[in-house]
Amino acid sequence: MVGLVLAMLTSMLTNSIIGTALPTIMGELGGQDRLAWVATAALLTMTASTPVWGKLSDIWGRKLLFQIALGVFIVASLAAGFAQDINWLIAARALQGLGVGGLATLPNIILGDVVSPRERGRYSGLIGMVFGVSTVLGPLVGGFLVDSPSAGAGASSSPSRSPWWPSASSSSCSACPSPRATGPPWTGWARG
Repeated sequence: MVGLVLAMLTSMLTNSIIGTALPTIMGELGGQDRLAWVATAALLTMTASTPVWGKLSDIWGRKLLFQIALGVFIVASLAAGFAQDINWLIAARALQGLGVGGLATLPNIILGDVVSPRERGRYSGLIGMVFGVSTVLGPLVGGFLVDSPSAGAGASSSPSRSPWWPSASSSSCSACPSPRATGPPWTGWARG
């Protein structure tokens, strides 16, 4: 469950971190006339892909689709970090939105499969807390990464690149193997 919540937190934090860091990023990459597309590309693909992830998880299994969504998100975060121009950044953000669409919906689906209805409220509250925490922490982290000269020193020489590195690194931590889940044999998540 920790991996689900961590991946979901990271994907939600990315949107609010980038919202704060976007003016600095746009100043470096240029293309001020396409500023709205950096955020809109991720939101459009996230919104459009969310029901698709749910349907595909019914067909191919929750665990596989969650891992694919996490992989798409990590690769897109790295691509956004290496963006050399605004078009590359917009394309990477669109791909990132596909991953976020899966990471936003699949934890809730997995929760419904793995946790009994009696205890589902407790875990739903934990998942709901992720949205509140990301709304508060995202702008703070984004401002720190942009304003602090040492925040991106290890990852890149450019301060605009640093908002994507925490996304990629913490998401990859949630992809680490965990103890095998136990649950009813029909869940698909426990069979892995």
